[in-house]
Amino acid sequence: MKLDRLLTRHQRMGRVAARRVLAAGRVRVDGVVVKDRELEVDRFRTVFLDDVMVQGTERARYLMCHKPAGILSATSDPVHRTVLDLIDDPGKEELHLVGRLDRASTGLILLTNDGRWSKQILSAESKVPKVYLVETAEPVTEESIAAFANGFWFPTENAFTLPAQLEILAERTARVTLEEGRYHQIKRMFKRVGNRVVTLHRMRIGGLELPEDLPAGAWRELTEEEKNLITQPPNPGDGSSHPRICPVPCSKYL
Repeated sequence: MKLDRLLTRHQRMGRVAARRVLAAGRVRVDGVVVKDRELEVDRFRTVFLDDVMVQGTERARYLMCHKPAGILSATSDPVHRTVLDLIDDPGKEELHLVGRLDRASTGLILLTNDGRWSKQILSAESKVPKVYLVETAEPVTEESIAAFANGFWFPTENAFTLPAQLEILAERTARVTLEEGRYHQIKRMFKRVGNRVVTLHRMRIGGLELPEDLPAGAWRELTEEEKNLITQPPNPGDGSSHPRICPVPCSKYL
């Protein structure tokens, strides 16, 4: 919402009066005097008109959770335990999930009450990469690498998948990097190349990797640095690019 509109809505003043108080330097946003009436302010920014708080009681929340198998990626369900059931916090009802993992899948999942942040992560235009460790029923073939890179036609969505990176780590273990998140996408892609996913584990979103010290079922708040890492791609020099065959036992990544 633009700043002048916020003032008119919460201070019961007209648009002209709002522009006058802005021009007079009477409005502070996050402690800084602002005169730009076009400034976009979300509900988490603190706004004062003179000594009167216009808004500023809500706090943006950013959480990570290590989803275990058997937990539903939802905020509520009449039958199954959900990700939100894992969160022991009085304000959890305000949170929503940033993307999903199916019930059998494990790994990194994000929660927030900041819709603009989650939209930025999920938007196809943002191209935030998501990295998964996959175990398959059959050996992963070299031909699958090209197939994933070329994309697949999904008739139910009437669209082609974006190019995906498939890296072979062991005979039946691979890492897949996507920049989108269609319904059961990785399972459907492997099915197209005659294979079946046995386990699926999300290791990374953007530049943020699931911490090794966060056990399955646990959660915590993101640090400011971690929040910013989400929208940054993995650094090629940080060890995220691995050789064709995994040099260590792949159970290390599960």
